Amino acid sequence: MTSLTHIATPDGVAPGVNYSHVVWGTGRFVALSGQCALDEKGAVVGEGDPVAQAHQVFENLRRCLEAAGATFDDVIKMTVFVTDIALLPAIREARDAHLTNGRLPATSAVQVAALFRPELLMEIEAFAVVADR
Repeated sequence: MTSLTHIATPDGVAPGVNYSHVVWGTGRFVALSGQCALDEKGAVVGEGDPVAQAHQVFENLRRCLEAAGATFDDVIKMTVFVTDIALLPAIREARDAHLTNGRLPATSAVQVAALFRPELLMEIEAFAVVADR
């Protein structure tokens, strides 16, 4: 069984409202490559629509986690890359629809000049800890 500990506010650090400051766990470490709003055929989903893209990104993350024997409950860290930091509310909406246990991973958000295709608005990578097989 995986054991995760979420620490929301270490001494001297402002509270994290939309993330945990620290998450640690015991088990097998899983790294997920950055996921974008691409479907199974490589076509962009939701061109120009940050909400649709965010939901596709989280669906792709879910599929990757499932392939590793994990779920969003096992995610300890996410890094969000966006072409416009104003897109974070759309990403939070999709995240909250997929991460439903109320325990958010440690998270970083970075605005970037571009992603590998100009139609893409965001990319998210994740790390998880799952029980040893």
